[in-house]
Amino acid sequence: MMLRTLVLILALAAMPAAATPLRILAFGDSLTEGYGLPRKDGLVPQLQDWLRARGHDVLVLNGGLSGDTTAGGRVRIGYSLARHKPDAVIVELGGNDLLMGFAPQMVEGNLDSILGQAGRGGRPLLLVGIASPDHDDPLRRDWAGIWPRMATQHDALLMENLYQPLFDLPGDGYKAMLQPDGLHASAKGVGLIVRSLGPKVEALIEKAEARR
Repeated sequence: MMLRTLVLILALAAMPAAATPLRILAFGDSLTEGYGLPRKDGLVPQLQDWLRARGHDVLVLNGGLSGDTTAGGRVRIGYSLARHKPDAVIVELGGNDLLMGFAPQMVEGNLDSILGQAGRGGRPLLLVGIASPDHDDPLRRDWAGIWPRMATQHDALLMENLYQPLFDLPGDGYKAMLQPDGLHASAKGVGLIVRSLGPKVEALIEKAEARR
């Protein structure tokens, strides 16, 4: 009996440890948090379902906070990293800054700090921008330039505008993909966003798995 037990222990010790799911922190504002939607319909659950359906063993962690700005994100990113211990980070912030009329230069400085903290040690990053089709051209250009500069500076993958899949719909079709507040994506709108964001996250996963 003792010999049989010893053989079993040795066999179990020789087995490879089960791989833990890759941990991806989705760090952002209400768009990330899933404001106004049932939990299952938010960006993070829909993104995780999409990734798992494609065979990825991942855990997408919801680091969204409704109403947050890049200034708030700058303060709380360290806590989120310590709490969730992610293998990779998606950063989606700036929409509230845009609505509040904050200067693009200030937003860029905050994102620089957030990405610097999130990417410390070579942790892979995906930067997700946000823009509005209703602003004048000079302001739109100022904002649009932030995301490519920050992505290049921090070696981050980039999705320049989270809402681009909605804005690409004909005419004012994007408005049908929003909640009644006219700001947040509906469950159907989130699904459309995820189909566009998903391949970017797959590239992030590839980078993160290469570091394991």
